[in-house]
Amino acid sequence: MSTGSSELAQTPAELLEPTASDEAMAALDPTAQAGSTATPAGVAAPPAATTRPSTAASGTTSTAQGPNDALTLMKERATNALFQRMGARLSDSSLSEAKLYALVRRELNRVVEEEKVPLTTAQRQRLMAEVEADVLGHGPLQGMLEDESITEIMVNGPDRIYVEQHGKLTLSPMRFSSETQLRGVIERIVSKVGRRIDESSPLVDARLPDGSRVNAVIPPLAYSGSTLTIRKFAKDPLKVADLVRFGSISPEMAELLQACVQARLNIIVSGGTGTGKTTLLNVLSSFIPNNERIITIEDAVELQLQQDHVVRLESRPPNIEGRGEIAIRDLVRNSLRMRPDRIVVGECRGGESLDMLQAMNTGHDGSLSTVHANSPRDSIARLETLVLMAGMDLPLRAIREQIASAVDVVVQLTRMKDGGRRVTHVTEVQGMEGDRVTLQDAFLFDYSASMDDQGRYLGKPVSTGVRPKFTDRFDDLGIKVSPRVFEVPATAGR
Repeated sequence: MSTGSSELAQTPAELLEPTASDEAMAALDPTAQAGSTATPAGVAAPPAATTRPSTAASGTTSTAQGPNDALTLMKERATNALFQRMGARLSDSSLSEAKLYALVRRELNRVVEEEKVPLTTAQRQRLMAEVEADVLGHGPLQGMLEDESITEIMVNGPDRIYVEQHGKLTLSPMRFSSETQLRGVIERIVSKVGRRIDESSPLVDARLPDGSRVNAVIPPLAYSGSTLTIRKFAKDPLKVADLVRFGSISPEMAELLQACVQARLNIIVSGGTGTGKTTLLNVLSSFIPNNERIITIEDAVELQLQQDHVVRLESRPPNIEGRGEIAIRDLVRNSLRMRPDRIVVGECRGGESLDMLQAMNTGHDGSLSTVHANSPRDSIARLETLVLMAGMDLPLRAIREQIASAVDVVVQLTRMKDGGRRVTHVTEVQGMEGDRVTLQDAFLFDYSASMDDQGRYLGKPVSTGVRPKFTDRFDDLGIKVSPRVFEVPATAGR
């Protein structure tokens, strides 16, 4: 669940309707130009003039543009001329982003003027935007990054770009002209956050300036060409009211989760890839009081906490010599010396799970984290496996006792067949019975409700009627929860 990217958002009425941004993207030229010898290192080469039929995206119609299109040919000439004029200044680290853009626009204006081709205002603006995107931006991805309705971009080599829009996956008409142009965009992204990608280190996690998560894999690991995945994050993070409005959680569930965070219960958000775990983690963290010291620990900074007293830590990969790596586990151990009131780990995926559980068990209550699993029961098994990855020779029963003592609540997210992301379980970890960790569901998603004409589930999370044991802690702390939270709806299960 990506933060603010509306990963949890559902848009029932608009699923089948083209948006204005769809049409704007389809109108952009899907062709690109070939490289110039004047292209500096780390800068995308100008694309090669190719004729390629464009493929219609969801609900949009795109017109193929051939080499005889005057505007396309002018774009090719302008891009080549701009690369030749700018030269090494495009990779000059002493130039700020604002100065570089101003310099490119000034030179581009001169190039367009020298062409002496009559252009309408709309044509000129389109030409300038496309050339700027090729030289400084993200090439054919630029329009998709600016389209807020697109939540994820998946580049499978230079000639296949898929987008997720309104929860549906579609093939975009946009293309990179070559592997060289795609590699240039990838290198531009990762270099801005101090990461590197080359044949010796062919995969990388990075982020865009707006916080969007980026993963890139290049040959020889990516056999069909460089692969780029971008999970976007909106400027305004989703709030709990948004999730209730989208149907991802119910008002009663939201009230219970808010009480759990305020009561400093340790919460694990569980779900598969792309289910919205980060988005929900953001929402849960918004319930933390503003006077507490929060330390977030992530591989690539994604969380968008709104409190004042937040320390954000990010892991570091090894350098080209294989040294200098700072792992998540190192940061978790170090955070214990930083006087945290809350520790928020973006994702437990290795030995840091043991350190996280120990922190939860040694006075750092109210910690939050996520784990990849398909059910609350699977999340417990997954934590057991991750603790074993710490390299400690611990008996399985000791690990389970740690988990049962540390974790209070598991919140399970599921991506439905209709593309929606919903919380399907809120489960209490009650303790141990023999060698088994006992779980009790407080909320479950009602799958028995029918589907509407567009194939969307009409069900919602409903209470099981069982009052969790941790509500005794609410009473001790004076936290009030409405009796309706644990009422079973009359229609549940019908």
